[in-house]
Amino acid sequence: MLKINIVSWNVNGIRAIYKKGLTDTIKKIDAEIFCFQETKANENQLSFFIKQIDSYKAYFKSGEKAGYSGVATYSRIEPKKVNESTGVAVLDSEGRVLLTEYKDFLLFNIYFPNGKASVKRLAYKMKFYHDFSAYCRRLLAVGNKIIVCGDVNTAHREIDLARPKENEKVSGFLPEERAWIDQFLELGFLDAFRLFNKKAGQYTWWSMRSGARERNVGWRLDYFFVSENLRDNLLDCRLLPNIYGSDHCPISLSVKI
Repeated sequence: MLKINIVSWNVNGIRAIYKKGLTDTIKKIDAEIFCFQETKANENQLSFFIKQIDSYKAYFKSGEKAGYSGVATYSRIEPKKVNESTGVAVLDSEGRVLLTEYKDFLLFNIYFPNGKASVKRLAYKMKFYHDFSAYCRRLLAVGNKIIVCGDVNTAHREIDLARPKENEKVSGFLPEERAWIDQFLELGFLDAFRLFNKKAGQYTWWSMRSGARERNVGWRLDYFFVSENLRDNLLDCRLLPNIYGSDHCPISLSVKI
């Protein structure tokens, strides 16, 4: 049996968090795979030292817009294949999806859209959600084992944010956004964190204003969704709120293969 630890983290700028000690944080956590979202950089903008951290091989997906979106997967395990494109226009358009294929599972590293800016962006977010579900449905139909991680930009239930009543009409907690998570789980996925921890007050994002993190006024926006056919492989899933450097904290999944 091989135990694999995977960490997902919206770093809110990979160059910024590197200056805050990313290398030391990676050593401290010591996972086999790190999935970073909102890297805000194209690969050619990154220094050698950011792209070559310890024994990790780094893979990047960036959008056309400079300083926006982007995901990166750092892996000590060599994937069989790295897919920067899904062939689905909305999934590929802004550098939000990176798929690494390993021997025993497929790993999606995703920075899902935020819908707060406008009605148009909310519509884009919902199309992204539904097109991704359709893509996963096809993969599940042929027996793939799938791990999806990233910043989903939606709190699923009232337990997943500090002030649910005040945010009922705010993107990130709208009924249609929350319903999509229900529908995605019904496809055959598990919210891995909630299998191991059903307590309130468990958040992954805090506003950088008003000392929200110190007061734990937050949202659980970051997830590991794991296909049902990997249920017996799950060992643990936990939040790492004591790791700083971003307005999000990392979330960690342990699986046995």
